[in-house]
Amino acid sequence: MKEQIYEIKNIDSFELRDIFECGQCFRWDKEDDGSYTGVFKGNVLNVKKEKDNVIFKGMCNGNIKEIVEEYFDLNRDYAKIKRELAKIDENMRISIEYGKGIRILNQDLWETIISFIISANNNIPRIKGIIEKLSKKYGDKIEWNGKQYYTFPSPEQLKDVTVEEYRKLGLGFRDVRLYETTKMVLNKKIDLDEIQNTSDTSVVREKLLELAGVGPKVADCILLFSTLKRFDVFPIDVWVRRVMNDLYIHNEDENKVSKKQIEKIAEEKFGNLAGLAQQYLFYWRRES
Repeated sequence: MKEQIYEIKNIDSFELRDIFECGQCFRWDKEDDGSYTGVFKGNVLNVKKEKDNVIFKGMCNGNIKEIVEEYFDLNRDYAKIKRELAKIDENMRISIEYGKGIRILNQDLWETIISFIISANNNIPRIKGIIEKLSKKYGDKIEWNGKQYYTFPSPEQLKDVTVEEYRKLGLGFRDVRLYETTKMVLNKKIDLDEIQNTSDTSVVREKLLELAGVGPKVADCILLFSTLKRFDVFPIDVWVRRVMNDLYIHNEDENKVSKKQIEKIAEEKFGNLAGLAQQYLFYWRRES
């Protein structure tokens, strides 16, 4: 690998904070100059925005232009999507204005599965710390700019890792889940290539739910934030339940609001753009 640079001028719908701080990814860190550096799919990349131009620089496992376009979903018209969603109601218009630079990343399916299993009942700094330790111990090293970075380990790189070794990384109750899911993927009980090529979202969700540590919310996050790219799902956590209740349901006790209620409203209001609507609403309510 060698260092490569790629610049896009006058880019629309691309704000670093909106993309990297909206809860979809865990391996991007903010630098002192406001840029972000991350490790993904065997690449180390720094992303910097200057006015309306974005500069990508780093060590890439392939052509940087192709890698950036695919990972950052640059061939999708987010301006058109935002116009469609903003017509729905004032709540969507305000949330889109707040998170106008969000793009849903095309993250590696395997890494997304493990990352969101780790995310269960966890906070972002701790999730990031565990993933970094896992990568440093079992991934491949990449040296760039005088620093060492580590790729996310493949299922094969984790095949001999024991539950006890996972526990030492601070995984807690998730250690067994990580161990079992890795074995299921290695044994092809769950075939990731087959999942990737299955068009029916409900069929893919049922397959993901077979994995240890994957419940409905984690399954929907995997469906939305990985290369599966299913915008018709609507992941529901405490923030999403709260914002949907506050804006649309108005139950005095938000804990009594059911997942089915929320999903019904999401499908009726947002249709096949529900996942993106969820991101705008979630990010707006959590951050503001």
